[in-house]
Parts: sequence; C-alpha cells; structure tokens
Amino acid sequence: MNQRVISLKSALFQPHAVSPDTPTPSPGKPAEGWPFWSILVVDDEQGMRNFLVKTLVPRCQFVMSAGSAEEGAELLRGHHVDLIILDISLPGRSGVAWLKDLREQGFSGEVILITAFADLETAIEALRAGASDFILKPFRVPQILNAVKQCYERSRLARENYVLRRELSSGQCASDGLVGASSVMKQLSQSLRRVAAVSSTVLLQGESGTGKELVARALHDLSPRAKGPFVPVNCASMSPELIESELFGHARGAFTGATRARDGLFYYAQGGTLFLDEVAELPLAVQASLLRTLEDHKIRPVGSEQLVPLNVRIVAATNRSLAQEVTAGRFRKDLYYRLQVVDITLPPLREHKEDIPGLARHFMAQLTPVLNVEPMGISDTEMAYLTQYDWPGNVRELRNFVERSLILGTLNVSALYAVATRPVAVAPAGASAGAAIDLQTREKQHILSVLDSVQGDKTRAAQLLGISRRTLERRCAEWTTP
Repeated sequence: MNQRVISLKSALFQPHAVSPDTPTPSPGKPAEGWPFWSILVVDDEQGMRNFLVKTLVPRCQFVMSAGSAEEGAELLRGHHVDLIILDISLPGRSGVAWLKDLREQGFSGEVILITAFADLETAIEALRAGASDFILKPFRVPQILNAVKQCYERSRLARENYVLRRELSSGQCASDGLVGASSVMKQLSQSLRRVAAVSSTVLLQGESGTGKELVARALHDLSPRAKGPFVPVNCASMSPELIESELFGHARGAFTGATRARDGLFYYAQGGTLFLDEVAELPLAVQASLLRTLEDHKIRPVGSEQLVPLNVRIVAATNRSLAQEVTAGRFRKDLYYRLQVVDITLPPLREHKEDIPGLARHFMAQLTPVLNVEPMGISDTEMAYLTQYDWPGNVRELRNFVERSLILGTLNVSALYAVATRPVAVAPAGASAGAAIDLQTREKQHILSVLDSVQGDKTRAAQLLGISRRTLERRCAEWTTP
C-alpha cells in the first residue's frame, strides 16, 4: 500500500483504535499547483474509495480512507484533515448526520458530499448541514478535482482574509522594500537573495527598530513561497497564558472559554512564512512546543490529539543576544541552535549613516499622501543634523520623527538635541560627525526628553522613539540602578 494512504483496514490501524506503536505517515509532496492538504475519503464502496485515493494521492499531501462514519471519526481523533469527501449513504450513521455532528463539534474543514441517489431536498439538507459541495455519482476525474480545487481556494481566501484583518487591527502593514545604497545594505540584500531561495529557518538579530520585520518580509517576497501568506507574530504582545493557543490552535473544551475549536497562526501560515518577532519573550513551555514543531514539521493544537502537518518556513527575530539568554537560563539551548540555521545580524542605523538622507526622503514621500499633508523639504543644514544624530531607535525612530514632523508641519531637528549639556557642532553633509556628546549620554538625554514631553507615558514614548516599551523600561532601570 502506498505509504501516503491511510486506511483503517490496513496494518497501520486497528478497528476503532489507532495503534500507539505506529508513527504518523510522512506527508508526501503535492503536485505543482495543488494544496498541501490532508484528505479523508469516507465511502462504504471499496471501488469508490480506491478510485478517489488513486486520483488524489499524486496531487495532495496524503490521503486517508474509511468505510463508515465511525471509522472516519476514529481517524479524525488522531489526524488533522482539511477536506472530507463523504458519501451520504453509509452503513450505520449517514453522511449527513455525521456532518451535522462534525459541525457541532467545531470541525471547520471543507466537506464534499457524494451520492448516487439524490433529489433537490437531499441537496438542500446537505448544504444546510455544512457541505461545501455536492456531487452526484458517477462522476469523472475532472469533476472531483475541480471540486477539490474550489474548496481549497475557498479555504485559502478565508485564511488570507483572516491574516489581513489581523494585520490591519494590529496596525501592522506591508512595507515597500529595503531602502539604502550603502555597502552594508548592499551586502544585506545579497545575503537575503541567497537565503530566500532555500527553506531553512532564519534568525534575525539586531537592535530595536533596525527593520527585522521588513527583512523577514523581503525574505518571504524573494522566496518560492511569495504567493503564500506572510504571518507576523509579536511574541511580546501576547499573553503568556494564551500564546500557545494563538500559535498552535486549540480544540473545543481545551480550557475554560474554549467553546469551539480554533486554528492557530501556524495553520494560517500554511504554504508561506511565519515571522516570530521578539522570540526571546516566549515562555519556556512554549519554547519546548516550538522546538518539537521545528523538528517534526507538525503541530498539536492545545487539548487535541490531532497532529497537523506543516508546510511553513519560520523566520525568528530578537533584539537580545540569544546566546546570553541561553546562559541565563531563559532560552533553550537546543531551540537556539535549531533557529540559528541561518543567522543574519542587522546593523544599527549609526553604522550606515550614509543611508539616512535617502531614508528620510523615502519616508517623506511615503507618508505625505498617507497623512494627507503638504510635502516638506529638508535643507542641507537639517540633513546634517539628521545625519549626525545617532538614532538609538534606529530606522523606526527616523520614520516616526518624519511622521511627527509632517503632522506638526515643521522639521524640528534641533529637538533631537534639545537637552544637550553643550552645543552640538553641526558638520557639513558628508563630513565627520565630530564629537559632541558620547552616544550613551545623548541617548539618555533624548529618551528623558521624549518621556518628559508625554508626561511620563512610557507606551507613547516608546512609540515616538521607535523602540518597544520593554526596551525603554530596561534602559530606564539601568539608569536608576546604583
């Protein structure tokens, strides 16, 4: 028997009980243009099962088959299924009755009902029960393949809409590419093109605001997965109690309030890229689950016995040194090595200041129509101030500064040095930045100035500075620690 086909009548399973000693079959590689899907065929006719299995195996991830609703239910307890092809007339429980039970239990996958005996009333009942499509026997190969593809497109659009709504509600948005002509940025772009061609896990390291999500999106857009979803996840913004459910999904009744089953963000990233930003913030228990996912290419939703095969590339990012986090016992060493297949460090803006003029003009052009304000020029003197400043919040801080200037209608570059203890010598564009105030002192003064301007609101100050609130709190704590 083909190893990509699972049947209750095969040696892999005992009737009504999945053998605990038998590993889950490895998923196959779908044919070009076909979904990375698991399909369950339920029909009491052996010939129909064989026909559907033979048709679908070369095109899909793997196919399971069963001869009754009871056998199908047993398979579903241990395996995730994206699509069920279900005969209406089955021994014991009918296909329509089982479909109603599945929907009540929270099954959200696609279902195609097939039957040799049907009338309009039966078709209406099937659709009301939650069927995605309804096909009369006998049917030809193109009919069933077209129905499967339509189900996949419906599911794909639903996932894309969910990802888009999530990005819009969280304020996340796609960027329009990397900006910078410095040797540092050219080298980064060359590295991204090489790395994008493979499916290896990537770890992005760098200070807050250096553009790690932008680089992750570039990796996705340059990769063979570009047509799939890009799903960004900020690990620091999610509740530690709920983050495992958010990532891996959960079964109905898995915890208090879980009134229905829910797919996790890993599932929504199928065929694309999952970007785990601030991965160092993951609790140790979730780190263990992530490690298992990276090793097995499967996830297990919280409270479920199902294993969901994955076709997802992982790109992780952190503004901390994961090596130091491992030493401190806050990050698993084995997960660190698993994430660090390809390690890319993003340079802070102060190390490629020659890109500041281009970035500033880029943000001006990008934000002017978005904010619906008058365009604003930047004089040579103002640009010299911008180039000399060290930007502790990096590119994000520069973008926020440009946005704030457009809103206020003035490019108040001197405000960057407003609390300096002595005047800043402004060098001509292209000249050495010179010595004014050392980096740490200037950074502290600027952050305190921004905090003062928002009456100590750390969340708002972090937004204006282009850094996370946690980073801001850590820096403030360092200044107050004796």
